[in-house]
Amino acid sequence: MTGKTDRNSTRIRTLNDELRRFGRGGRIMITPGIQALSVSAVARALTAVAAFDAFTGDNDPYGEHDCAILAVEGIEVLFKIDYYDRDLVYHSPDPADPAVTQRIMVVMLASEY
Repeated sequence: MTGKTDRNSTRIRTLNDELRRFGRGGRIMITPGIQALSVSAVARALTAVAAFDAFTGDNDPYGEHDCAILAVEGIEVLFKIDYYDRDLVYHSPDPADPAVTQRIMVVMLASEY
């Protein structure tokens, strides 16, 4: 457990892990840099993001598992989870509540950030 550990952060972390690890509870997008990789390299990158568990106070100060950079076969890959309202227009009013939140995880080359 890292950083802030209030109940909302715990719930957000659980929901973020569901999306990142299992693809449940939101949408996963890839950027043109990831898309330009071979099909097998894209699969390896997404598998590595799903398996990532090296969260620390430095890369996860709020304990929400919402962003990290990892190396995948010599390529730096970044994933970032953002929280939108259900219409994907504004930020979510409550990222801990899936009834009002649409999670979007973007997987990109770190150089694209």
